[in-house]
Parts: sequence; C-alpha cells; structure tokens
Amino acid sequence: MMSRVRPSCITNAIVLLGFFIAAGAAQAAESAYPTRPVRLVVPFSPGGGVDTTARIVAPKLSQYMGQNWVVDNRTGAGGNIASEIVARANPDGQTVLLALDTQLTANPLLYKLPFSVEKDLQPVVILAVSDQMLVINPGVPARTLQEFVALVKQKPGALRHGSAGVGSSNHLAAELFKKVAGLDMVHVPYKGAGPAAAAVISGEIQMNTSSTASTIGYIKSGRLRALASTGTKRSKSLPEVPTVAESGYPGFEAMQWYGLVVPAATPKRIVARIHKDSVRALQSADVQASMERLGLQQEPSTPAGLVARIKKENAKWAAVIRDANIRLQ
Repeated sequence: MMSRVRPSCITNAIVLLGFFIAAGAAQAAESAYPTRPVRLVVPFSPGGGVDTTARIVAPKLSQYMGQNWVVDNRTGAGGNIASEIVARANPDGQTVLLALDTQLTANPLLYKLPFSVEKDLQPVVILAVSDQMLVINPGVPARTLQEFVALVKQKPGALRHGSAGVGSSNHLAAELFKKVAGLDMVHVPYKGAGPAAAAVISGEIQMNTSSTASTIGYIKSGRLRALASTGTKRSKSLPEVPTVAESGYPGFEAMQWYGLVVPAATPKRIVARIHKDSVRALQSADVQASMERLGLQQEPSTPAGLVARIKKENAKWAAVIRDANIRLQ
C-alpha cells in the first residue's frame, strides 16, 4: 500500500525550494554586476589625494569584480562636473564617483547646482581619510607654525596661500586656520592639489594646505617644508610634523576624506556589492601598505554612516563659509 505524503511536508518542501530559488536568483543578480568595465569618475587632476586613492583601490576592485575599474579624471567647478556626470548616469553601478568630502558637504552651499547632492547621489563607502599638511616654500623664513604666523602678521595681506579650488577641503581648512590664528592672507585657487603644490614649490604662493598624500613626496625631498598637520594626532608617515592643535591652537581639526558615490536610484544589491568589495580591497595588505606610506587612513563607513557624516560636516563648513565670506567669483 502506498504511503500518503502529509500536506505539511509538501508545504515545507515548497517553502524550502522557494528559498533556494530566491537565494540562487539573488546570487545570480549579484554575479551579473558588473557586466562591463566600471567608469570611476575622479573629480581632480592626477597628483592629488583623490586620484592617488583611486589608483590604489581600482586594481583591487577590478580583481574582485571581474571587470576593470577605469579611472576617468573629469576636473572643473570644484568637482561639480564629475558629480553631475554621475548624478545623471544610468543607475546601474557602471558609473561611480570617487568624491572629495567637500563635493558633498560644502559645494551645495557655494554653487547653484543643476542637480541635488541629497536627492540625485547615493553615498556608498569612505575609502580613505587624510589629515592635511600646512606647507610652505622652503625660501619662506619660518621653521615652525608659530614663526610663520608671526611673519604673516608682520605683512598683512602680502602673503598668498593656495588650494585645489574655491570651497575645496584644503581651502576650507586654510580659512579655518586663518580664522583661529587671526591671519590676513590672499587665497589663490588652482585646478587641483597637484597644481597648487607646484605653485608653492615655484614660489608663486607661499603657503598651501593639502592632503598628506599630495605633499609627502615633496616634503621628504625638501621641496616643501611642513609646518603642521591638521589632524588630531601626528601622521604615522610624517611623525616629526606637529599638529596645528599642539602648535598652539587646541581643538583644531580639518580632515578630508574620499568616498564612493553612485546615482541615487542604483539598486541596493549593487550598492551592497560595491560596499562589500571596497571594504575587502581596503583589508588587503598591499592596499593598506600603499595607503600608509601616503598618510592615508582607513575608516570604511556604511552607506547610512556616510550620509550622517555628510550632514554633520555640512553644518561645520557652513559656518566657515559664512565667517570667511567665501563666494565664487
């Protein structure tokens, strides 16, 4: 006599089969991305911290995802050109922005943007965090930050400092320092950290504030003199350089970070894949070694954590922009 199969067993089998089908579908969907090379849009020229970070991490992402991540430098308008390219891109994860923090925090306060940072872009993960180095041309007669401050105060309005552009993180860091130190200096914006560093080296300007990654080579070769770092503690790669805080300005901090951002409508499964493989890339020994040599720190965030950080820093830089009366020309 044939045994009868209980209905509950059939139901359980159907549920279990459905689970495996759904899991298989999810795995297939994840493995289907990316379907072609990923365009990694970098908003500044080669030589700066953002571009350097891109070229450290992109090979690992290429390896883990099975498609090349191709760096595409699109400079101009304080990073807004690159941001708009990604904001308007097809939300399929094939076009990704490596943003400098101020593109997402300060630029909405300074520019009349043709897109919304909040509504059109989706933060994914922070790849690197960097303190900044306050550097001067070696010909400037100052060996310490205190000596430089005294020199500027002797010649109000006569000395110039550079940045990667109006509203860039190094511009805002310099303006914050000028405020707390009571300095009168002329700001000269450039199209990226590389050109700004070159201007200090040539003597076109006397001071610059830029990421450790952008300046460490010049500092170690003697082409730039580092007076202080803007972090809360000394850089591991330049431990001999004191912080601004320990140089007489307690509480001073002006970090910058570089994060991956995608179009707002990008599916969560793709965002999760990019986040997962980015964190995996940051954990690899060769990436960690490359970043440490350049003074880049790792503080990978969740997408939600990055959104919260953007909101907090938006308020901080809004005050600096207001107090320094920063306006676009």
